[in-house]
Amino acid sequence: MAGNQDPYEEGKRAGAHPLVVVFGILLGLWLFVALIVPASKNKQAAGTEGTNVPVVEDPEAAPVIFKVQTTIAEMNTIAVVVPAQATDSQVIGLLKRLKQDRLDGALSRSIPATTPGHKLGEHAVAEIYIFSDKKYAEPDTVRTLARGAHAPGNLYPQAIPFEVAMEAVRGHYQIDMNDTGKPDKGSLGFSDESGVHSKHFRPIF
Repeated sequence: MAGNQDPYEEGKRAGAHPLVVVFGILLGLWLFVALIVPASKNKQAAGTEGTNVPVVEDPEAAPVIFKVQTTIAEMNTIAVVVPAQATDSQVIGLLKRLKQDRLDGALSRSIPATTPGHKLGEHAVAEIYIFSDKKYAEPDTVRTLARGAHAPGNLYPQAIPFEVAMEAVRGHYQIDMNDTGKPDKGSLGFSDESGVHSKHFRPIF
């Protein structure tokens, strides 16, 4: 019957034209490159993505000396300065030493009390920034870091911009004895509460 003609008659092309198929593939690839890849790069540049680069720690690294540069009592915050030639391994060693001193109840020997007389200890809440350039360890800059990346820029108009100060942080140690699950957090570099972090940020504990 005329109404039941085979759609695959000889001489007739079955399916889409090859050029249409090729064009569709190329269009799909272009959309992937134009939309997906730049979005990924932008996230990386914004400092909100984690990193899988391992930290190579030297267990033989000599202990690094440091000096307390700034204390901001109302923010439970302290900035210390290490020598410019201090290595990442030495900074990691310092973070671990401070944590051990805290566990031993001896942190007050080297770091001023941030919560004097508190029932949970002299450092029940503390934020310690480690710099190797003392110009970044000044009160306004430390306050800018403590406020975070999303604080209004006019709070401290004379301070070094957050993005610049963040990259100058060699190490960061936070203590919160109210967090019974994980009262100690230490890292190379810096990350604020929103997840914005410096390029060399690496969690240590």
